[in-house]
Amino acid sequence: MSSPAPHFASSPFSITSPRRIPKSKFTYKQLHQLKLFSPQTPLRVIAHVDLDAFYAQCETVRLGIDPALPLAVQQWQGLIAINYPARAFGLSRHVTSTEALKQCPNLIMQHVATWKEGDETWAYHEDSFQNMATHKVSLDPYRMQCRRILKCIKESLPEKEQRVEKASIDEVFMDLSAQVHTILLERYPELRGPAPYDDPTERLPKVPTTVLDWAADALVETGEEDGEDRDPDWDDVCMVIASEIVRDVRKNIKDELGYTCSGGVAKNKMLAKLGSGYKKPNQQTVIRNRAIKHFLSDMKFTKIRMLGGKLGDEVVAMFGTDKVKDLVEQPVEQLKKLGDDTGSWLYNTIRGEDHSEVNPRTQIKSMLSAKSFRPTINSFEQGVRWLRIFVADIFSRCVEEGVLENKRRPKTINLHHRQGAQTRSRQAPIPQGKPLSEAILFDLAKNLLAQVVVDGRAWPCANLSLSVGGFEDGITNNRGIGGFLVRGEEAKAMMSTGRTTSTGEPPAKRRRTKGNIANFFGPKDDKRKDFDAARAILLKAHSESTRDDTEDDIGDHEDEEDVFEDAHDDAGRPSTPPHHRHSSNIDILEPSTPPSAQPQPRSQSPPSHQIIPDMSHPRPQPSPLQKTLDTYFCPQCNLHMPLHEKAEHVDYHFALDLSKEIRQEERNPPAPPPAAQVGRKTPSGQKPTRGRGRPPGSGVSSRNSGGEKGQAKLAFGRQN
Repeated sequence: MSSPAPHFASSPFSITSPRRIPKSKFTYKQLHQLKLFSPQTPLRVIAHVDLDAFYAQCETVRLGIDPALPLAVQQWQGLIAINYPARAFGLSRHVTSTEALKQCPNLIMQHVATWKEGDETWAYHEDSFQNMATHKVSLDPYRMQCRRILKCIKESLPEKEQRVEKASIDEVFMDLSAQVHTILLERYPELRGPAPYDDPTERLPKVPTTVLDWAADALVETGEEDGEDRDPDWDDVCMVIASEIVRDVRKNIKDELGYTCSGGVAKNKMLAKLGSGYKKPNQQTVIRNRAIKHFLSDMKFTKIRMLGGKLGDEVVAMFGTDKVKDLVEQPVEQLKKLGDDTGSWLYNTIRGEDHSEVNPRTQIKSMLSAKSFRPTINSFEQGVRWLRIFVADIFSRCVEEGVLENKRRPKTINLHHRQGAQTRSRQAPIPQGKPLSEAILFDLAKNLLAQVVVDGRAWPCANLSLSVGGFEDGITNNRGIGGFLVRGEEAKAMMSTGRTTSTGEPPAKRRRTKGNIANFFGPKDDKRKDFDAARAILLKAHSESTRDDTEDDIGDHEDEEDVFEDAHDDAGRPSTPPHHRHSSNIDILEPSTPPSAQPQPRSQSPPSHQIIPDMSHPRPQPSPLQKTLDTYFCPQCNLHMPLHEKAEHVDYHFALDLSKEIRQEERNPPAPPPAAQVGRKTPSGQKPTRGRGRPPGSGVSSRNSGGEKGQAKLAFGRQN
């Protein structure tokens, strides 16, 4: 009996199977997502930059003081910012200036800039803390420095691979994923090729190095014995590249502007913000994916963003702890007692998960200027003086946002008024049809305060605030109606050549409305000029369309616009020399007295713009060569034209008559008839003429019921 053959266990290193090459736990798909700023890829890299004691640094840089000297920023009797040398003496914010000097006798205290009642801009006043009743705090100097820092950060990053979000006046988030992706492929060419078998779920090759240089960064430990002995993966490489970028950004801010800042690098916004505050001042913390659990375990969850207020207090009261390591033991069902959405969000947050995106929008949504009065103010005049300061403060910031260039402007203005325990608010829209100015905002603010006063119980007032909101981008490349009208040299050129900017629509059809567009825009003189110019163009077009070779030999003529302007002298007689008139020897006369407001029959000549032959120069007879069989002669224009244009031309004269009638009715509206005659026929057997002065009750018939107000249905008669 033979013994059984020996059995060899299969292993990666067995001679009977091919050796497996170690690979990364990350895939080609996740690498590609890195380039697209995807919040779902575990290779994502977010950085947070936080200025160190920002207000205090601004004053240190402005005054040129040694950063090693203790300095605090004062607001009235309290301190709102303390630099790190002063904190070494045990000082903290919101202590009084007297207490601070006792703890640190060498402390330099600089009061914030203020708006002084009656001034048109903010300034640094030495006696500000003694005049709280007449001064208002201004943070404009710090906002200006914030904009400079933000600009420096953007200039330090590639324009097409940056996402920068201004989180507050001294905080900035940066999504470095796309830039890290570019650098990663440059340093490791083996990642450039397509995924094996064109399968994006294939894993990346192993990192070719076992040691990464973290420079002077504060590296969060993993909390595991062999945590640092494990070989790095591609998420660690991405963190190293991102830390180099942030280090360069911080260096540029220091070299160009003189400010120090702390940085945090992690896979999401929540962890990056916690990292920037982990080691301060002027340090940089990197939280690798393998160290997240240990980093959060000993932390109070009330320090996490969105958990430091009422929600954090509610969680502490419900579970009896403020430690992450205790809360992470609670199942998600218990956390959902706070609400399904809140419980799920909290479950992921305490485990370091956050998929919120870095919003590159760095523009503000609203602006607020406020003042708490100690003592209170007691009159409308006092309130108006403070509103003037609020408006100046807000408008100066609007100017920086580009309101003068129509880049961005607010839509609403809001006033908040507090009297005792009662708070009242009033809001008004900001006119959008004209440029925003300080005077417009001031008038709106006064009106809102007057509304509060009219409601009663407005004094004494303990707090007053003014804000503007609803900012939106201004309209660009906008054109007024003047941009669509032809005038000046261009109009003269068109008239001399007989060409118009018509869209091909017949003139009569373009005028079949009650009145014309000139009735709605500009003064009456401009209407008459535009109307006459348009008519001149049409007459010129008709004249040249019917003129034959014999007429063309008569000679050159002046521009039509000159004929209309020079056709009359002060006595109403033709003043243009005969040789400067049109080849048809026509003078266009304007009656010196208003024509009758009654509608003219179609067979009569129009009441205005009459075309009267110049009797001093007899009209030349048609040439024997001129064609007369297929032409139509208009007695009102004294022109020959093709017969097929007759119908359209007759409609044109009727439209002119109607337009003149409407304009005359606007000047002299007819008096309404007695009430007893409403709806009755006139002695002539016809109903009263319906116009703008029509009596009540003379409604539109059922056939015209579809017409709108201000429109009349044109009933054209038969054409001969």
